[in-house]
Amino acid sequence: MRKLGRPSGHRKMMLRNLTTDLLKYGRIETTETRAKEVRRMAEKMITLAKKDDLAARRLVLAEVLDETTVKNLFDNIAPKYKDQNGGYVRITKVGPRQGDAAPKAILELV
Repeated sequence: MRKLGRPSGHRKMMLRNLTTDLLKYGRIETTETRAKEVRRMAEKMITLAKKDDLAARRLVLAEVLDETTVKNLFDNIAPKYKDQNGGYVRITKVGPRQGDAAPKAILELV
């Protein structure tokens, strides 16, 4: 796991927020390194949601911050990927950020 220049509590909360936003909106823009970490978490959440049982729902609720997003994940997003094993999230590089030239990327559900 990358440290992303943050204390562990801040880093975990930041990644949970980004994962929740990705699942809520279907597409977010962030830096490349954050995108790579968020992809790991989002793919795990979608894989858990494909099981569609109470234990999986509770594990997802422990990581995803919004209950309506979890409901949407289990009802709409996970069934789309029932025949697909991984590769639910695409990272597209979009160039440097204005200001500090950090490499940016768009993260979207396939």
